[in-house]
Amino acid sequence: MTFGEAPRRRRPSLTPMIDVVFLLLVFFMLAARFGLDQTIPLPLAGSSGDWSGPPRLVDIRPDGLTLNGAPVAGDELASALAPLTATPDDTIVLRARDGADVQRLIDVAERLTEAGFSALVLVE
Repeated sequence: MTFGEAPRRRRPSLTPMIDVVFLLLVFFMLAARFGLDQTIPLPLAGSSGDWSGPPRLVDIRPDGLTLNGAPVAGDELASALAPLTATPDDTIVLRARDGADVQRLIDVAERLTEAGFSALVLVE
């Protein structure tokens, strides 16, 4: 009995797999976040301190800022807080209201830090 030639074994093509790997590589490169994260040092929850002096509540709204309920411009915030603070370590309370952006909150905190105020408290 004679048998024909043994069929040749085909080697699988690796081209589609390489294409998929490169597509995944491109996807993850485009989906990656390229940016710098910045942390804001805040006191731990539950730590209590003595409150001294007049209230210093800064409401951050999408349309502007208020200091103790009175509207104030962003550039004048540090000078408006100066008479209310005895030392730069006096606590200033920041409160984001009515859907204010986090970036706006960070900008206000940076302005106050640059003006020399070091005790900023963020409340909800």
